[in-house]
Amino acid sequence: MRTFLQDVRFGLRVLWKSKGFTVVAVLTLGLGIGVNAAIFSGVSAFVLRPLDGAEEPSRLVSVF
Repeated sequence: MRTFLQDVRFGLRVLWKSKGFTVVAVLTLGLGIGVNAAIFSGVSAFVLRPLDGAEEPSRLVSVF
């Protein structure tokens, strides 16, 4: 646990010294997490959940 805390302190010191890298890293992580959440929400809404309003799902058809 002690070495972990030393590593965290070292990482924070390095990030504090190079603010440009810190901004790029935080923005990249935020963008990646946001895009991942948006894609999962879309897949969840359209693919994973069954149709709510279909009273007779056997009569549904697909048009291509």
